[in-house]
Amino acid sequence: MNPKDVWLMLSRYASLLMLSIGNLSVFYLIFTPLTLYASYFIINLMYPEIVIASLDMALFQINGDFIQLVEACIAGAAYYFLLILNLSTPMGAKTRVKSIVFIFASFFILNILRIVVFTAMFLNGYSYFDLAHIAVWYFGSTLMLLIVWFVNVKLLNILSIPVYTDIRTILDDIKSKSHAGNRTRIKIPR
Repeated sequence: MNPKDVWLMLSRYASLLMLSIGNLSVFYLIFTPLTLYASYFIINLMYPEIVIASLDMALFQINGDFIQLVEACIAGAAYYFLLILNLSTPMGAKTRVKSIVFIFASFFILNILRIVVFTAMFLNGYSYFDLAHIAVWYFGSTLMLLIVWFVNVKLLNILSIPVYTDIRTILDDIKSKSHAGNRTRIKIPR
């Protein structure tokens, strides 16, 4: 590996470590207001009586009912997971930017739709709301992340595998240098 490739690989993983500092606060700082306002806008189309009761608490009020978007609703950890997949996968800079935009935008849209659907279910008194909410929380969210990532891989024709390709590249580089070193030691001067 040339020094530039080593530097790029190290910077990708260092970025992931730095973004995890502070309990993923960067993701919640960015996505909490975006999620709150986007959800509010769409829910307001169906339920015009909705108001944002508290920006700090990401709290809606509709006819005496309160709906709070907690950290799990904002899904900062999910955005971080998608970024882990992106930054641990070797790819060109243009592809990386396209990938980040696609995975974040796709997940954001799906997450807003999820919030809107569950708000409508709650307000309409859907009897299996709690069961549906828990099922989507445990299984649906994971499935949603995997679908977003694999659609991204297919659309952008990403051939590398997260983490594995980097490790394979390092091991192949070590192996080739080791073999090159062995050849020079074996040669007998004439």
